[in-house]
Amino acid sequence: MRIGILGGTFNPPHLGHLICAQEAYLQLGLDRLTLIPARIPPHKPVEDEPGPEHRLELCRLAVEGDDRFDVSDLEINREGPSYTVDTLEELHRSAPDHELFLIVGGDIAAGLPNWREPERVLSRATLAIARRRGTSRAAVADALRVLRGGERAQFFRMPRIAISSTMLRDRVRAGESIRYYVPDPVVSYIDRHHLYAGVGSLT
Repeated sequence: MRIGILGGTFNPPHLGHLICAQEAYLQLGLDRLTLIPARIPPHKPVEDEPGPEHRLELCRLAVEGDDRFDVSDLEINREGPSYTVDTLEELHRSAPDHELFLIVGGDIAAGLPNWREPERVLSRATLAIARRRGTSRAAVADALRVLRGGERAQFFRMPRIAISSTMLRDRVRAGESIRYYVPDPVVSYIDRHHLYAGVGSLT
């Protein structure tokens, strides 16, 4: 099976994440795509952290009813920083016959040489890079050229969607609606649990 892996803090997950997941699924010919929320991102703290269990549930609600997608609690349940290399190794051990595709944006791909054991990452998964403005394909190619396995990277098209989790948290704090930016079950959960210091209805 061809399995896509989309990691992140998902704080909260929004339509930009889901469209990226869908485009990767369609363009790469995947059999399934798995969202994996990080417990502790290695390179920066989770801002306005509602708790990793809340972020896990938000991801589950975001893809509920879509058989193409599922959500893994692998990193949430593992203590310490959520290093991608450890996640890929665990996924490979549990299903060695699966072909893994690690989905990232161009900016993340350009920084791959600074990751923990980047060549081991590339030995366990094909890098699938969302093409979007901000980081040129040439810059990504230059970064990957120094890594064994970087030549296998694939690009897929991603429409420009100006939604960020930071923007959504700011809207919640201000009591502004986030409807249509995130799936309705995500809105309801954030509202019901008063995440991100929200007050009043967000719909």
